[in-house]
Amino acid sequence: MDTAIDASEHTTALAAGFQDPVHDAQECFRAIMNAMARPGTEQLIREDGLVPPAPLTPTVAAIVLTLLDYDTPVWLDRPLMTSDAVKSFLRFHTGAPIVKEPVEAAFAIVTDPAHLVPLASFNQGSAEYPDRSTTVVLSSQEFGKHAPVTLEGPGIKDRAALSTGPLPPVFWDQVSANSRLFPRGVDLIFSGKGRISALPRSTRILPSEV
Repeated sequence: MDTAIDASEHTTALAAGFQDPVHDAQECFRAIMNAMARPGTEQLIREDGLVPPAPLTPTVAAIVLTLLDYDTPVWLDRPLMTSDAVKSFLRFHTGAPIVKEPVEAAFAIVTDPAHLVPLASFNQGSAEYPDRSTTVVLSSQEFGKHAPVTLEGPGIKDRAALSTGPLPPVFWDQVSANSRLFPRGVDLIFSGKGRISALPRSTRILPSEV
């Protein structure tokens, strides 16, 4: 009985990886870099054959398989942290150490973005090493269905708009505060179904026009 359970868990961990690890990871990495270079734009993520354990989505699975390795500590929100299958999946496919505190993480994976902890909880980087800040990946995003915010900054010609959610009510105020820390501050990746958008810490949120 115990042997059957162990075999089942092992099979689940093996089932959801990239079909072509090198090519698929390269393609996903290009999409992530394009999203970071052009804040607010939507980029496609191929998730062919990815069947990760819930609540990890195929799109977020593609992101973590691309970005995480044994040298990138990751923080998981409560729905992920309470899933042994998710933690096994991440450990097996990436080797990334799972940390308990947001400030310890190079990456944070959030599957319940409406209850996201404050952005200030994550590693903001330092003046000497701003690149050591946390990249926060927000799952379950619906693009184009929420009140848009106006973006300005590097990679944006004039201005751009981003509509995404669900998010906490104070989220965009936190993003504005985050951008004022530049070159410190967290980077954000918004993940929908087969699509992503990103906001590097250099992007500014403009005040809403009344």
